[in-house]
Amino acid sequence: MSALAERLALYPTALAPECQVRRDEILARHTSMRVGGPADLFCEVQSESALAALVRHARAARLPIFLLGGGTNLVVADRGIRGLTIKLARSFARTEWLSEDEHGARLVAGAAGNFKRLVLEVTERGYTGIEFGEGIPGTVGGGVLMNAGAFGGEIADVVEALRGVSAAGEEVRLTRAELRFAYRRLDLPPGFVVTALELHVAHGDAAAIASRVADAKRKRGRHQPLGQPNAGSIFKNPRGDFAGRLIELCGLKGCRVGGAQVSPQHANFIVNTGAARACEVRDLMHEVRDTVWRRRGVWLEPEVRLVGEW
Repeated sequence: MSALAERLALYPTALAPECQVRRDEILARHTSMRVGGPADLFCEVQSESALAALVRHARAARLPIFLLGGGTNLVVADRGIRGLTIKLARSFARTEWLSEDEHGARLVAGAAGNFKRLVLEVTERGYTGIEFGEGIPGTVGGGVLMNAGAFGGEIADVVEALRGVSAAGEEVRLTRAELRFAYRRLDLPPGFVVTALELHVAHGDAAAIASRVADAKRKRGRHQPLGQPNAGSIFKNPRGDFAGRLIELCGLKGCRVGGAQVSPQHANFIVNTGAARACEVRDLMHEVRDTVWRRRGVWLEPEVRLVGEW
């Protein structure tokens, strides 16, 4: 590993300042749960060409690659992540409006952009189809990878295509016909890094759009623990039911393992009360899952990802 690390650490100097590699970056600084150990190598890449070149070099060196988005919807292990962790810089956060006509609007949203900010920009222009995303944390890229949704809508409804870099380090565009969306999931070719989304949104009634956005904001503010570090919804809702309802029925609100706690406000959230470790979050997830299975006969599937060396 050390020899490969030396090669990769030296390589990006040719691309500076578009690709700077750091060693042993603590990933708790980059995650919404505020847990996680070091990345062997960490690179915040500035352009698609630099990303493609970096991926090619890492693959040639047989160095594992992990893409880190906004750090929501995941829990990084206390031991961290081996290999190279790549994060898209703010240069990947731009929104470009391509066309607006009687049929709606087409736009390109950078994968590193803030999901909530995109919702605000789209709805303020009078377009509909993305109101559900008000308050969904994380990046646009992270949102499409988990097919983010709420209140009856999901990002798959407005995606026309994805732009990105393949595992071979080639810049690629995937059309809607090539994308396999499912509930809270998007299946992509292995190693594909999303850099931008092409979206189509329809015209809508301005008052109705504003009302739906306000309603989504009220619901999130009333029910979700927005003031404590968390990774969003821990479990997917089982068919015809709600994970939070099942967890609450089992009396698990407030249950703790070390510094990790099932939120007293919303049972499908685990919060970091101040000094939680990743292993405590994981163990609490397992305790909740197993208890719901024993008492209610429902196996809860995680919505958050456990990543790194456990």
